[in-house]
Amino acid sequence: MSQYPTPDQIVSLSTVCVGVGLGGSTSMLACVSLTIAGGEPLLDTFVRPTMQVTDYRAATTGIQDSQLFSSTQMPFLQTPLEDAVSFDQLQQHVANTLSGKIVVGHCLWNDLSVIGVPHPAVSTRDVALYQPFSNALKSPHRIIGLQTLCWEFMRRRCQHGLVDPIEDSRVAIDLYRSHATEWETTILRCNWPSSLPPSTFSGCYL
Repeated sequence: MSQYPTPDQIVSLSTVCVGVGLGGSTSMLACVSLTIAGGEPLLDTFVRPTMQVTDYRAATTGIQDSQLFSSTQMPFLQTPLEDAVSFDQLQQHVANTLSGKIVVGHCLWNDLSVIGVPHPAVSTRDVALYQPFSNALKSPHRIIGLQTLCWEFMRRRCQHGLVDPIEDSRVAIDLYRSHATEWETTILRCNWPSSLPPSTFSGCYL
């Protein structure tokens, strides 16, 4: 990319997962939110599970089985769906939406992994990996939580109680936008200002 990305080129992604398998230790997609640069939601929906859910992780997600199996809202899809969206429908919609976009988020490898949609690494802006953030907090080799980043760099509180993917995606995009000039200037100078994501998630990036 030879110039700064415009607001219409930027999308923020956040997901919420439930647990499957023995003890619910394996994460499976349950909710996806996408927002644009101004914070307006593009998508906010539950996703029908493809396996038996063994742990809804309700203490943090607030998700109940009725939300994944019965009628739910997808008000931001161009074609409204009556029921909770299937994983295949969701995956295709997200892939189409993210194509050609700069994707912002926090620990994006987790989101891309559970959706199964890889994205070009050079077109990601992960606030969890942005080195100036971690350097400023004297934690250059540690993944810093979104709540901490939100407070330290914007003096805002977030993530009170249950996980809210819309809130998380908005916080991530606000963090990015608050440092976008220096972030993008560094990239235009052919330097990458972020740490690498975990190597076990290399398949999430193109």
